[in-house]
Amino acid sequence: MSTDEGLAAPVSVAEHAMCPATDVMRRVGEKWSVLVLSLLAARPYGFNELDRAVEGLSRRVLTRTLRTLERDGLISRTALPGRAARVEYALTDLGRSLRGPLLALGRWAVEHDAAIRAARDVYDQTPEAAASLA
Repeated sequence: MSTDEGLAAPVSVAEHAMCPATDVMRRVGEKWSVLVLSLLAARPYGFNELDRAVEGLSRRVLTRTLRTLERDGLISRTALPGRAARVEYALTDLGRSLRGPLLALGRWAVEHDAAIRAARDVYDQTPEAAASLA
């Protein structure tokens, strides 16, 4: 693997498939993972609370997202005592350690939003963009 400013960068398909950074980015970069992690950074949530808090997310996809994050050790799932079956999800120490990089990415996105939108506008005027919409 080559490095760019200390960041491992896969140089072949085989290396890319086995790269730990690729694996983590694929999981954490899923559409709903960052939102769920952001919510849990504030406090623990029950399943139904998360379901209500994340508009547009089906219960099936929420369940899959939570299981993936739990499997990767980023969140914990605790069954709460009581008559009704209730669980609570919270960030683990490992999940909390991801908060800084996610905040940095969010700051970067806000800081570069205008440049990204301008680049999209320029691209959208190219023949390649017109052909991709046909």
